Amino acid sequence: MISNVTLDKLRELRLQGMSQALEEQLAGDDFAEMTFEERFGLLVDRETTYRDNRRLQTRIKKAKLSPMACMEDVNYRHRRGLDRSVMKTLGTCQWIRERLHVLITGPTGVGKTFLAQALAHRACVNGFSALQYRVPRLFRDLAVARGDGRYPRLMNAIAKASVLILDDWGLAPLEDNDRLELLEILEERQGRGSLVVTSQLPVGKWHDAVGNATLADAILDRIVHGAYRLELDGESMRKANAGSKK
Repeated sequence: MISNVTLDKLRELRLQGMSQALEEQLAGDDFAEMTFEERFGLLVDRETTYRDNRRLQTRIKKAKLSPMACMEDVNYRHRRGLDRSVMKTLGTCQWIRERLHVLITGPTGVGKTFLAQALAHRACVNGFSALQYRVPRLFRDLAVARGDGRYPRLMNAIAKASVLILDDWGLAPLEDNDRLELLEILEERQGRGSLVVTSQLPVGKWHDAVGNATLADAILDRIVHGAYRLELDGESMRKANAGSKK
């Protein structure tokens, strides 16, 4: 009876990890010989783990990452010029602590978005926040936010994310307002967070893709210099995977 009351109080206090661990202790014989301090320590450890996992899931959900994208599942067998040692370095998240960027270029289908999301997932595991946007969708969302009054809140979320993925950079020409918007985002994030940019265009063609020489200089100066570059090549992984199923 006392145990049930305690479990109810733990749930009321939203100590879900502790309540689950206490139920296990009450149901099993393995804990009988443990001291009070040992058993209580296990309850606290379980609550800590439970809350850490909840926070991680919240970060992943807010980042809108695929549940399949993680560093452990990166494919190094497919020939696309992916350097395992560079990925190992990026996996430490030191580039995020140093506010550096990662530029992933290559033809369609070589896994650029997956790699970007895997890096963001590792960031979330290490306690950093992340946010993912396809570049065309980013500008559409900002335009809508201007109209409905959410613009300051959306810009603040973009500015505060430890890692911001800009997916499909250069896929479509930038409008005048897009360039100014992008420059404002980069200004807001300067010294505050890292970028992961994916593009089918090689970095050497990004200047022309921006479309305005002056703004291109300002934008690329904040993105390219000092960034890690993953320059991928080879056959589409989707095509190779489809062929392997035949």
